[in-house]
Amino acid sequence: MDDMTPLSVTLHSAIADIGRDAWEAVRPDANPFTSYDFLHALEASRSVDARSGWQTTHLALREGEAVTGILPLYVKYHSMGEYVFDHAWARAYEDAGGDYYPKLLSAVPFTPVTGARLLAKDAATRRALVEAAVKVCDGNTLSSLHINFPAEDDWRLMGDCGLLLRQDQQFWFDNPGYQSFDDFLAQLSSNRRKVIRRERRDVQAQLDFKVVTGNDIEERHLDDMYAFIADTYARKWGTGKPYLTRAFFSRIAETMRDRIVLVFAYEAGRAVAGAINFTGDGVLYGRQWGALVDVPFLHFEVCYYQAIDYAIATGLKRVEAGTQGEHKLSRGYLPHPVYSAHYIRDARLRRPVADYLAREREAVAENMVELAAEASPFKKGG
Repeated sequence: MDDMTPLSVTLHSAIADIGRDAWEAVRPDANPFTSYDFLHALEASRSVDARSGWQTTHLALREGEAVTGILPLYVKYHSMGEYVFDHAWARAYEDAGGDYYPKLLSAVPFTPVTGARLLAKDAATRRALVEAAVKVCDGNTLSSLHINFPAEDDWRLMGDCGLLLRQDQQFWFDNPGYQSFDDFLAQLSSNRRKVIRRERRDVQAQLDFKVVTGNDIEERHLDDMYAFIADTYARKWGTGKPYLTRAFFSRIAETMRDRIVLVFAYEAGRAVAGAINFTGDGVLYGRQWGALVDVPFLHFEVCYYQAIDYAIATGLKRVEAGTQGEHKLSRGYLPHPVYSAHYIRDARLRRPVADYLAREREAVAENMVELAAEASPFKKGG
């Protein structure tokens, strides 16, 4: 950086302080979740704020007045809504007499989707963003810095900067250019083909399905979707209040409706289940779902098969259906690596975490190879 004009670092408690034009000018991709509109909707709807444990602290690099790089950044007071689990680290840190929270986190809240985290056009500025974030962590005596779900090239750059590297896996559907769902089925083993056809036939005999996008999205659709998601939270975690507020959905419908794909299931004309998806960079990203009825295979149809149908029909290259779930593998979603990078300020914890992550990366890589070779639903040699 010596041959460059010195860069200044500014921290911002609201994305609006940086501004839409400056934010979008440095984004290196079209991932919908690092867009100004998505992150602003989270803040404006109070889905994220200091009260919820997500204190906005976006980091901007400036050359004079011009913004040259941005790191979406939050001070976190817990580890919920991140999908990269560090609870054991928190316990170890506190057992050693330290305070793990608050910590620094660069991520898209409640969104385990890979994409650029270092929002800049060149490698030197991306490196400067990492170095600046580490200095913020040290200067404020925070326990740690975590960067979740970065793109692989950024992840490797973070490793070069001294951050500890972690790897996990997700299950994605890859579309090589299928013309129909039957084209996809034809590539599967006979047994898997029969199972998927039976699952779809059984659920479609009971319910009707519809995809709603763009200008067809109305507030009534958002009301239904929020009700489904709230029901999922109530059943799984005992709370009917999702991370995302109802106001968030109205805001993204105003600014991002061309990126939203809603899938609904209807029973006798009444919406009883649904999923919200987003598109960008040729990918369909499955995000949240819920259902008011208990119908076998309904989750698979709404979240996996309808997503594949839509991706094929619109020529999208991939469906990313979120975290966890090896059950996705048998339905055509294959393992792909996902990444995170971590800076632990206290060297007493940094070394054991580094040793753990080295073993974990090896285990994850071996598991991905094993799953692809032995549990793939596709024809052998196909």
